[in-house]
Amino acid sequence: MEDKKLATLGWGATCMSVAMYVAYIPQIIGNLEGDKGDWIQPLVASINCTLWVIYGMLYSPRDWPLAVANMPGIVFGLLAFSTALF
Repeated sequence: MEDKKLATLGWGATCMSVAMYVAYIPQIIGNLEGDKGDWIQPLVASINCTLWVIYGMLYSPRDWPLAVANMPGIVFGLLAFSTALF
């Protein structure tokens, strides 16, 4: 596959990944309103995303689409996890 097409595919996948983690917002809102959701899946997702971000940043050359795609998963996963518990 051509480099430009591959880069476009990578950034398209990044956008979809970000959208997937932004989808935690309704669960976070429900948690804050007292309708507590599950805590284990967001915790595991945030750990998984942390590992992928570390991998993407340590890979040479840096894999920016991979790292950027997983950064929101850390934030929103931890928010969903913490609001489900407290």
